[in-house]
Amino acid sequence: MWRKRALGMVIFCLIGFSLLLARLAEIQLISTESFSKHNVNLLEASVRQRSQEMVIDNGRGNFLDRNGESLTHTKIPVLILFPFLSRMEWDVEKVAEITGVHKEDLIDSIKNAKDPFAFGDPEPVKLTTSQMEKINALRIPGVFAVERKYEKERFLAEQLIGLVRENPKELLKRYPDKELAPETLIGVSGMESSFDEFLLPEGKSKLVFHVDGDGAPLFGINVKYVDPANPFYPVNIRTTIDRELQDNSEKLVDQYGIKRGGLVLLDIESNSILAMVSKPSVNKNNPFDGAGLTNMMLKQQIAGSVFKTVVAAAAIDYNLDDPGRTFDCSRKLNGKPDLKYNHGMLNFEDSFARSCNQTFGQLAKDLKDIDPDILENYAKKLGVIGRVGWEGPVFHTSNFKQLPEEDVGRVFLSDDAKRDDNFVALSGIGQHEVRVTPLAVANMMATIARGGKKESVRASSKIEYKNGTTMIDFDKTIIKGDSIAPYTAMNLQRLLREVVLNEKGTGRWFKDLPLEVAGKSGTAETGVFVDKKQLHNKWFAGYFPYQNPKYALVTVNLDVFEDEGGVNPLFADMVKMIAENDMNK
Repeated sequence: MWRKRALGMVIFCLIGFSLLLARLAEIQLISTESFSKHNVNLLEASVRQRSQEMVIDNGRGNFLDRNGESLTHTKIPVLILFPFLSRMEWDVEKVAEITGVHKEDLIDSIKNAKDPFAFGDPEPVKLTTSQMEKINALRIPGVFAVERKYEKERFLAEQLIGLVRENPKELLKRYPDKELAPETLIGVSGMESSFDEFLLPEGKSKLVFHVDGDGAPLFGINVKYVDPANPFYPVNIRTTIDRELQDNSEKLVDQYGIKRGGLVLLDIESNSILAMVSKPSVNKNNPFDGAGLTNMMLKQQIAGSVFKTVVAAAAIDYNLDDPGRTFDCSRKLNGKPDLKYNHGMLNFEDSFARSCNQTFGQLAKDLKDIDPDILENYAKKLGVIGRVGWEGPVFHTSNFKQLPEEDVGRVFLSDDAKRDDNFVALSGIGQHEVRVTPLAVANMMATIARGGKKESVRASSKIEYKNGTTMIDFDKTIIKGDSIAPYTAMNLQRLLREVVLNEKGTGRWFKDLPLEVAGKSGTAETGVFVDKKQLHNKWFAGYFPYQNPKYALVTVNLDVFEDEGGVNPLFADMVKMIAENDMNK
């Protein structure tokens, strides 16, 4: 009996010993770089136990403005201090003398430090080139002067560029075949997300100091500078944003108190975004709380009278713009007297300038009688429905989208609606189910200004390697499908200018600006009431200078009372700012 028990005990011990050996083999030989369900890199963890490190650059690619300057980050020359300095004698007086800070401040900063840090963080003391050279010449272990990458204090075009965060689960899901550290940053919104695969780091740039069990330096002053050392990566995304125009645009939007809305400014020749502002702003403390991450300029909104431009284009082509025909603009769409907008009898041109609902409701019905699809067809021709952001083949991606968050817009939701006189009349004035994005409206204005040529809107002109050479060019592309004829565009240009020149036009406020403006206003009813007062979407969309178009601009204020807005003075100040900017250049 005792022999069987002894044999059982031996077998049990052998099994246990085998399991321990297997576990040890897994730890030391098999799963050294991805241990357990948490994918722990045991080699890196072992190194971290024997070293202290300071990340200088996380290795992720950057976003540049159109002139090649970083929009999101800056490099600041800083003083790096390692925590083991608190347990050794070092020439603190000399460092204080060079940097111009108090000796006591340097000593106090390292007393409770557990990791290396930049002195003064989160607002580090900036050093000069001379100070950096003098500090590094001291060759003090744990004291270094380097240029470190920091996120800019004021983040321009925050919704367009987007945010990055650590998300190990999403990282593994998104890139199952790539060997990436769990703490690798990934894009979660905006262009950070759409360009994420290009921006992934090959590794961090960091200072590594090997220490003993007590945290003291093992090899004297020798510090290891770890860098991927690849002349091509990380890449940079060259955006089309003009930093100065973007900065001033954001300040003007804030100045006019726009809480929900913003603006889009396009360069007509290249059809590129020069500035884009969206409100509400991102909540810095909790970015995922509220609507701040949503780029309102890419989301469909109730169009209002800016959509009358589409109706006008169709009316011109189908010969419904007879100057001798007049419309009773003293009445609403339902035929009842319009006590607020009592315009009297107006022809087509004056109706457009003064934004008569009766005229464009009737014209929409006339067009429906010819063909119920006309309004949708002309909305596509002018690029206000369908995607207008740049898309095309890029390497292994057949349909890469620069602005994947862009909505496509619509005119009708059902075939029945496009055949119903009441719904069609409401659609003709940009109400009912008509939805467009501010970006698409800006693109419509640019299309008209170019004589009908319909192009995709670019937010990035190219991707550059680290050394400045080009990796990918995003060339101008024509949006597929029919477009309006040059004759139609020429007549629309005249109508849009008349909105400003007409003494009772809805854009007469822009008559005396330094650059000649052509455009269309819009006030859309939302059907949402607060304290028995309806909220409206206020628009002004246009282009300038009229004779030699360079810019298309849309300003929009969403969900405001009818007697509020701010889009006209915002549009006017944008034109003045751009005129001054061009003159200075």
